[in-house]
Amino acid sequence: MKKTTITFLVACLIMVTSVKAQSLEDGIKHYNSGRIYSAINAFEKLLQTSPNNVEATYWLGQSYLENEEISSARIKNTKELYQKGLQNDPKAALLIIGAGQIDLLENRPAEAKQKFETALEMTKSRKGNDPEMLTAVGRAIVETKTGDFKYAIDRLEEAIERTKNPDTYTLLGTAYRKYGKGDGGGDAYKNYSKALDKFNGYAPANLKMAKIFESQKNWSLVLKYLLDAVAIDPGFSIGYYELFYYYFYRQDYAEAEKQLKKYIDSKKPDSDIQDEYLYAQLCWAKKDFNCAIMKGESVIAELGDKTKPKVYRLLADAALQNNDLNKAKKYSDLFFQKKNPDDVILPDFETKVSILAKANANVDEIYTTYIDGTTVDTTLDAKVDFLKKGVAYFKELKDRENEAKMLEKILSIKKEPIINDYFNIALAYYFNGSHTKSRNVSLTMISKFPDQVYGYDMALNNSRILDSVKKDSIALQDALNLYEFSKKDIEKYKTTYLSAVKFLAPYYINDAKDKENSLIYFRAWKQVDIPNAEAIQGYIDQIEKMPDVKPPSQKAESKAS
Repeated sequence: MKKTTITFLVACLIMVTSVKAQSLEDGIKHYNSGRIYSAINAFEKLLQTSPNNVEATYWLGQSYLENEEISSARIKNTKELYQKGLQNDPKAALLIIGAGQIDLLENRPAEAKQKFETALEMTKSRKGNDPEMLTAVGRAIVETKTGDFKYAIDRLEEAIERTKNPDTYTLLGTAYRKYGKGDGGGDAYKNYSKALDKFNGYAPANLKMAKIFESQKNWSLVLKYLLDAVAIDPGFSIGYYELFYYYFYRQDYAEAEKQLKKYIDSKKPDSDIQDEYLYAQLCWAKKDFNCAIMKGESVIAELGDKTKPKVYRLLADAALQNNDLNKAKKYSDLFFQKKNPDDVILPDFETKVSILAKANANVDEIYTTYIDGTTVDTTLDAKVDFLKKGVAYFKELKDRENEAKMLEKILSIKKEPIINDYFNIALAYYFNGSHTKSRNVSLTMISKFPDQVYGYDMALNNSRILDSVKKDSIALQDALNLYEFSKKDIEKYKTTYLSAVKFLAPYYINDAKDKENSLIYFRAWKQVDIPNAEAIQGYIDQIEKMPDVKPPSQKAESKAS
């Protein structure tokens, strides 16, 4: 009787273990297929019946990392989960690896590697390192942006020798893609191909193949591998999701909607209100902004504070396009309040400044928004083009001060500024009446581009105005500098040459009382200004008749050649 009881208990244990394994397998399949909510539900249910299940805890954490749009939130949730799991079982190697993954995400690579090595040593057998632990280490590194991908490759190559896990091959392929800034494309292709060959067409490997060719803009092969993925596994939700965007970006909205419906159907019986966001995108793309707003707001009504920032982003732009400025500003403000710092893009700032400009908002807020836009991770050319829009905006407003400040910002971020960058700043300050600032920029132009006339010319334009008030004769030196530069090629620089002598000639007779130098510059003026030569000669005749009175200490600063 006792023996029978023991046999019965063993049978029950085998049955329960089988159910648990199947539940875990289901959860992992949901995870790999992009059904993250379904994966979370599966792992959470498994933990309800088996709170200390290490594998379920690990995979729940991996699902959390895929679920949250805000990186800090997803890291926090996963970190707390793994810490709790390790409190229950400090020797859970898989959770130690998971904790190392969090270290990587929080930029602590040394601590991460130490955890990885500890976990591998704990699970090492006579045959070597445990292939599933090696795969988990590879996953932890590959899922980051700046991990030690060579270390990941080494661990995954080691795992492949004894693994039957297709993920090991796909992770290795991705590690090669990320290693050496994409130089490992051939090795990535080889390993994705092995996953397809060895595991009867593994759908995630097809998706990875599509990503290779997406980076190469080989769109026919992108489509082939996406279609292969859903043909192999009709429940491969993420495949339909990618197909939705494939057609969406090609403006084939009818086909995009078909793929969206397949995506939603593939997740049943689970449903997700945020799928309405995808429909909102379709409406927005088709310029049905009322529809986009209605569907976007239905997401907010359901999720409240849990609404993802991207929903507010779409609503802000849709409302702007719909000329509903109050609603556009409301959602733009909400987006920036709740934004994912890793996900903010330049168009977010473009939308915001468009809303503010149309709403006649405070210019300081508009200026700040333009400057803040330069903090996003985008190309230098994109930042400069964005700031140029700000320059045009303030110039149209005749707000030359902010125009100049924005031009200075462009100057500060350009790797190799050209003379036009400086000249435009000097010009903006000049028209703003900020002549000291304009002259200072002009002097910088002279120092950086001494073989160009523009700095000399702008310096004199400003100092003439400044001298009319202060009378400190800074214009004299600027005029002499312009004269010396222009006389090197009077034909080429005739306009600036005349500008210089027209200042110097009357200055010396009227202000400096220097008859000799005055005559030098009047004669130089006459020589070039042929149409007015007769009138200029009249001035010369008058000056020649004047008595030779000159302060003994004053000497001619320059002689005309």
